[in-house]
Parts: sequence; structure tokens; C-alpha cells
Amino acid sequence: MDIKGFWKDVLSQNRAEMPKYFRDDAVIRWHCSNEQFEVAEYIRANCDYPGKWDGEIERIEEIGNSIISVVHVFSADRATSFHVVSFIKFNEDLIVEMDEYWSDDGKVPEWRREMGIGKPIR
Repeated sequence: MDIKGFWKDVLSQNRAEMPKYFRDDAVIRWHCSNEQFEVAEYIRANCDYPGKWDGEIERIEEIGNSIISVVHVFSADRATSFHVVSFIKFNEDLIVEMDEYWSDDGKVPEWRREMGIGKPIR
């Protein structure tokens, strides 16, 4: 499974190349918004999302026929920023299941800043 190529095509919203990563009957789940997609729906949601995107892979772990990836996704103008953790099951180098958890990046909440704990990761 070419996870780096997959993320390159996802981030560039490359509608023509994205199907090659999936088995036809693959299932994609976005748990934070309680949505499940077929491949064509996932590609449409990704490619028709407003604006241009960029990002960087922060971590990849491969365990048997599964890959876990952590990706920082941001708008081209850097006005919005997200992190996504993806649990990908593949068979014969094709995605058969993908469970994703998307989170908006933001500032530390005021109540925690007042506690004076923690420090920035970067």
C-alpha cells in the first residue's frame, strides 16, 4: 500500500487517481461526524470540499495488513488546520476499510492556560 502516494492524491484532491487505492467495495467512516461512505462518495466529499488543501504526514505505523497514519491537513492559505488519524485496512495493496478521526486544530482553552500546565509540542 503506497500510503505516501495516497495522501499526496488526497491532499491535492486528485479525483482521477484516488480510486486506484481502493477496492470497489471499500467502506470509509468519519467517526467524528458519524458518516459512512462508499468509495465514490468519499472521493466526491474529498474532491468537492471547498478550497485547496495541503498537508504533511506526521507519522505512519504499519502493522500486518493495517496502516495507521497521522496527517496535518491545512488550507493552502493556512487559515484552517486539522489533524486526521486514519486506521486503514488493506488487502492486496487496496484499501478495504478506513476509519478516520478528524480534529480541528486550535488554541489551548483558557481554563487550561490559567492552570499554567503543559507546553507547546512545536
